[in-house]
Amino acid sequence: MVSIEDYGNFETAWCPGCGNFGILRALKNALVDTGRSPGDVLLVSGIGQSGKLPHYLKCNFFNGLHGRTLPAATGARITNRELTIMAIAGDGDCYGEGGNHLIHAIRRNPDITLLVHDNQIYGLTKGQASPTTEPGMTTKINREGVFNSRLNPLALAISLDCSFVGRGFAGDIGHLSELIRKAIEHRGFSLVDILQPCVTFNRLNTFKWYSERVYKKEDDEYPLNDRAKAFSRSLEWGEKIPLGVFYVNERPVLEGNPDLMSLDPVTRNEAKKEIFNELIDKFM
Repeated sequence: MVSIEDYGNFETAWCPGCGNFGILRALKNALVDTGRSPGDVLLVSGIGQSGKLPHYLKCNFFNGLHGRTLPAATGARITNRELTIMAIAGDGDCYGEGGNHLIHAIRRNPDITLLVHDNQIYGLTKGQASPTTEPGMTTKINREGVFNSRLNPLALAISLDCSFVGRGFAGDIGHLSELIRKAIEHRGFSLVDILQPCVTFNRLNTFKWYSERVYKKEDDEYPLNDRAKAFSRSLEWGEKIPLGVFYVNERPVLEGNPDLMSLDPVTRNEAKKEIFNELIDKFM
């Protein structure tokens, strides 16, 4: 029986009150609820405050480059199909630097759960606007206010026929835990955009701001595979912000390709040290 304690309890470098704490707790809950043991889980992250989350869990993890979380996670998915692969990213990391990789990960549909810590700001690099920053918000760089339109990650993902699309809120750990559980258990690429207040650099989108706007949509409001209705729902933003599962479409997964399935996971292959030694000798 897996317990919360199995995933450890570590000192963090996050600001007191950061929304990341709610995401960490919800992720632990979801992993325990699905019966995943730490040794069966791989977290892949990039750079940013979100990228530190795997450091605070007792499980396998890999830190990659800024915006390059999904290529590494996809490689891990193909290499070892026995692991539960989760990608951890921020809105700048995933929707900015990693936007191109997000598009093609959705297209390929590997069985990966992507959690995006969407605090609508760059936190680690001290508060410049991100792709999801509200127009008009002033930052250290945007002294006259952000004039670019806000990226809608849910609408983007649904338009690309993403296999699973959902949105949660770091201030509602119970609901977020259940949403992450559903995403993990879904076979295919799952995007969970998580509204995560940054208490230091984003004084607009606070816990209070979100709490006055977010509400839970019902899963049976429309057939979750109805792409047009899901897309229409994803456009709702402002005075009311829906949370929950927006779209689910069962599609063939990348690693289900017959050419890949015919190969054993690389982790089962016996290491051929002579080949490695030959390569090393060439550099001597």
